[in-house]
Amino acid sequence: MDMKRTGWKQLALSVAGAFVCRISVMGCYPLVPAFFAAVYLEEQGRWLLSVGMLAGMAAFLPISVIAKYAMSLLVITIAVRMSEWVEKRCYAVVAAIAASGGTLALSVFGGIFDIRNRVTMAAAVFEALFIFGFTILAARGAHLFLEEKEPVFHTGRPKEGYQEQRLRNYAKSFEGLSKTFLSMERRTDMDAEDMGQIQQEITGRICSGCDTCAVCWEPANDTMYRLFGRLTESLWKNGEADEETKQELERRCHYAAHVEWEAAAVFEQARANKAWYNRLLENREVIAQQLDAMAFIMQDCVHEAKLLDQEEKRKISEIRYRAREHGIAIEEIHLYRKNDGHIQAFVTARSRWGNSIAMKELTKAVALPLDLNMKPHKDTKTFIGKDLMEVVFEEMPLFHAVHGVARMVKDGAKVSGDNFSCLEKEDGELVLSLSDGMGFGARACKESELVVDLLERFIEAGFTKDTAIRMLNSAMVIHGEDDNYSTVDISSVNLYTGETSFYKIGASATFIRHRDGGVECLLSTSLPVGVSFEIEIEQAKKRLCDGDFLVMITDGVLEYLHTEKPEETMEGIISDIKTNHPALLAKKILDKVMDYTGGEVRDDMTVLAAAIWEN
Repeated sequence: MDMKRTGWKQLALSVAGAFVCRISVMGCYPLVPAFFAAVYLEEQGRWLLSVGMLAGMAAFLPISVIAKYAMSLLVITIAVRMSEWVEKRCYAVVAAIAASGGTLALSVFGGIFDIRNRVTMAAAVFEALFIFGFTILAARGAHLFLEEKEPVFHTGRPKEGYQEQRLRNYAKSFEGLSKTFLSMERRTDMDAEDMGQIQQEITGRICSGCDTCAVCWEPANDTMYRLFGRLTESLWKNGEADEETKQELERRCHYAAHVEWEAAAVFEQARANKAWYNRLLENREVIAQQLDAMAFIMQDCVHEAKLLDQEEKRKISEIRYRAREHGIAIEEIHLYRKNDGHIQAFVTARSRWGNSIAMKELTKAVALPLDLNMKPHKDTKTFIGKDLMEVVFEEMPLFHAVHGVARMVKDGAKVSGDNFSCLEKEDGELVLSLSDGMGFGARACKESELVVDLLERFIEAGFTKDTAIRMLNSAMVIHGEDDNYSTVDISSVNLYTGETSFYKIGASATFIRHRDGGVECLLSTSLPVGVSFEIEIEQAKKRLCDGDFLVMITDGVLEYLHTEKPEETMEGIISDIKTNHPALLAKKILDKVMDYTGGEVRDDMTVLAAAIWEN
């Protein structure tokens, strides 16, 4: 269908080319070379255009000027072909210069063909200027009219489309399962029903085979009921029967020692069962958190980015036109407005002539019509070749970040127990993570490395920082061993706005050095991850500006400053260092700290510094 439509358009342009040969201005026919040059820039239908123009010239132009304009068309053809052969592209301005310059030269030296009808110099110049301007303008119009691959304009699905409704249903199902798991209450104390079952189990094992069972447990005699109640209560609270209960039990029962031993065994089993029940309940809480996270991801997928192809079709056509001038053929292009309001472009392109073209040329072609600074994803190839390649362009953030790190390993240790990560996402978010494993050496390094790795995976998968930390904490509690904890320190910078969110779990202080030299400190008092299923996430928000620095440190940096207020001391250290290089700042901070410790490294030390600058 597209090919059929394109064929009719080529024929229409050919017919239009024939009829423009009728238009005369002061004895000149400037539309002939101008129209031909504008349409000839398009690859398709060139032979049909040439036939139509020559037929129109033969039918409508005076014989005296046919040679002039036929020669002009030949000059245009040669110039465009030579440019495409040598440069692998042809700009509209090249075709315009060829059309106007060739026609002007033929007009000035027109005496070669017809001395009597030679035009004046002024008319020749005006004709050349008209041809140049018309070619530039008509080239865009011809491209818009004669696109080989017209954009597919999606009208969008209904608000409650089939796929969206399915995702909503899945999300509700996961939320329902989560609520079911979370509704189960933890059991800490024995209730009356539990005590009754334990009593029945003890009497069933011992009293049922005793000859005096009927007498002891006679319904009218509640002595043994009361005595067993005291026994079970004492065992539950103290782990053994009190002396008074023991003595009374020995007076009334021949098997008192056996009963006491059996009761202690039953209670021990009951305690173990309750501990396993609570452990299982904690695991269900983990599953509930994961189900909540899945529900969040599905809800987020429902809110798709808005497709802009229909309302921005002129800009899309302009992108195609500019790309074609650089020798790039765009097979498919779509514009989206993401949920955060920023523009995203998906482009499928190739080199028109099979040569290699720098990606920056396509970037310019996309950015200029949108009037935005655009950049391709970081893993995109540097050059465009003959094979189709898909490129995703994002809006350029207002800021870019530079980071550096300095580390020292505890004296006597081979590896550091601290680990860090610097993740810059395609959506313009910079996530700095720092983790300090408890203790030192390989074991601490393994734990903090696991924390950083899981955090990166969760964040890249699209989970919020809060959800990622809770899922990480759950995983650490389940798999971790005693005293095997790690701190988590996250700084998330929105490079479009400078807004920064800080998440701290047992982490040391974070410092912000502003451009004016002032230093700000953010503290934390929460426990590390892996200590308990119930975790407190301390969160703060600040807005960073051009030239501001973030300094994240582990506990080992502050603990051995040996000052009453180490945070204030560190603020002074950071303020006194005059450098705009993050790595150098981190190194100089550690050098200053070593002056306070006397050259000793009593704990792993890590300083992670980052600066943001306007693009």
